[in-house]
Amino acid sequence: MTKKRILKWLKILLIVYVAGGLALYLLQDAILFHPVSLKRSHRYDFPFPHKDISIPLGGKDTLNLIDFTVPDTAKRGVVLYFHGNKRNISWYARFIPYFTRHGYEVLMIDYPGYGKSTGKLTEQKLYDWSALVYDIAIKKYAADSIIIYGKSMGTGIASHLAAEKDCSRLILETPYYDFPSVISHYLPIYPVRWMLHYQLPTYQYLPKVKAPITIFQGTRDRLITYSNAKRLQPLLKQQDEFVTVKGASHNNLYDYELVVQKLDSLLR
Repeated sequence: MTKKRILKWLKILLIVYVAGGLALYLLQDAILFHPVSLKRSHRYDFPFPHKDISIPLGGKDTLNLIDFTVPDTAKRGVVLYFHGNKRNISWYARFIPYFTRHGYEVLMIDYPGYGKSTGKLTEQKLYDWSALVYDIAIKKYAADSIIIYGKSMGTGIASHLAAEKDCSRLILETPYYDFPSVISHYLPIYPVRWMLHYQLPTYQYLPKVKAPITIFQGTRDRLITYSNAKRLQPLLKQQDEFVTVKGASHNNLYDYELVVQKLDSLLR
């Protein structure tokens, strides 16, 4: 191959590299988040008791949350559930009975652009909205009756909240070290840490959490790899738990008795 052809191909590769980097930077919200929005008139038809609550925030933002209720006679506490990066509350509602059967009310929010929530999605807004939900819970429950639960993307939000607020326990399902580390696994040729608008550094928050922490992670998770989540284990306190679920992937942990039995024991 002549020097001229080599230079030609180097130019092509450089153009492709730069174009890919620009696409990642400019389209990162579309790459990272996969919401399904709903009209404000939409009525949820969950097969268990619930209240649909919308809270106007400023001129453009609306925080929508679902309060999955339990009878007063069975009420033991509340779970603040922060879901993953796709669809909306409807997709995650199937997990609610695992909590309500133990007498735990569940408050689950949709992030900006998800479901009936509106507004521009930012990392700070995720933290601010989680704090608002905590404020709702603390008016009804003591801190030692509040469990903070995060799934996938929601684990960084949950960890930040638990680092800032008192609770009885933090439970993380398929957590990440931080957002850049997840993306870098798939795009190692780019300086992802400097390109993303979102950091969600779970590793910074866990050492500040006073409450007990339980982590569930599958060994065959291809979205947030086991090795990524495992980086959080050295940050845990002596009484905290890192539960390895052999053979589990990103979205099927509840198919494993180990997870269900462990969750049952925590909620009892």
